[in-house]
Amino acid sequence: MTQRVELATLRDRLAVDELITEYAVAVDDGDWAAYRNLFAPAGRADYRSAGGIEGDAGQVAGWLAESMRLFSMRQHLIVNRRVRFGVLEQDTGDTARVQADYVNPMRFAENGTGSSAPDFVCGGRYSFGLLRTYDGWRMHEVVVQEKWRRLPERTAPAVID
Repeated sequence: MTQRVELATLRDRLAVDELITEYAVAVDDGDWAAYRNLFAPAGRADYRSAGGIEGDAGQVAGWLAESMRLFSMRQHLIVNRRVRFGVLEQDTGDTARVQADYVNPMRFAENGTGSSAPDFVCGGRYSFGLLRTYDGWRMHEVVVQEKWRRLPERTAPAVID
């Protein structure tokens, strides 16, 4: 591998890492416009294993905006990132696959006056499919595989329409 190729690969790895971090921050901060902008035009997400939906980035952002209102605090910790670059139309590095584990502590919104400790914690693995676009790396697929969750002794508050 030439020094130029090694430098390009390093730059791509840093850009991919930043994209995954921006994903976590957008969800934790409830910035749904930023969330949608992380996706390629035909990008999709699948949260069914965590009790959610599967759909295009706009549909999923709407579902997340509604369901995340239950939680006053969210903090995705995305770790153990494994990045593999692929080939699209004969150009190396046009695609990437990222597998990353997550732990996500959250606090129910109604618990704002009590402890600052999380009420709900879940963990699992993300599978990200990425594309290099004219705007940089973007997600074309996110699949959540929730592996475990710890719920509080009490039940979650009901969603009010």
